[in-house]
Amino acid sequence: MTCMNIRIVRFDHPDAVKLNDEVQAEYAERYEGEGDITPLDAEMFVSPRGVYLLMYDESGRPIGTGGWRAQDAAGEEGYADGDAEIKRMFVVREARGKGLSRVILARLEEDARAAGRKRMVLETGTAQPEAVALYRSSGYVLVPDAEKFGLYRESESSRCFVKPL
Repeated sequence: MTCMNIRIVRFDHPDAVKLNDEVQAEYAERYEGEGDITPLDAEMFVSPRGVYLLMYDESGRPIGTGGWRAQDAAGEEGYADGDAEIKRMFVVREARGKGLSRVILARLEEDARAAGRKRMVLETGTAQPEAVALYRSSGYVLVPDAEKFGLYRESESSRCFVKPL
């Protein structure tokens, strides 16, 4: 793997917006319609209640993203106190297959652990088999349908995973 530069940025950073637009287009393609409609804003990814990472290649081009945001049991979406929810894990198509998502994921876990979060949680879908494989091979466990969380928890194609920190 070549040398990559990972920076903490705001979710509304221009490069983050660019890659978010790309991932949304991919979601729309894979799920035949719309992107992820989960409400997100930049303040959700500010330390100590979250972080947003951008990965750049050696030429300075943004090629990957990932963030986590704090979740707690207060809402109706099935989270537990101390959860850190992964959002917008994405590597551009031409940079895939090089282990870059594993690097981003490890940094997110490290940051959430340092912030005192107790477990990582995420929601992905059946049209993202690469994501499912990444999370399973990284120690994440699929939760039963009755314990799913997040905006898409009632969707047939939704898959929720957890990993203790």
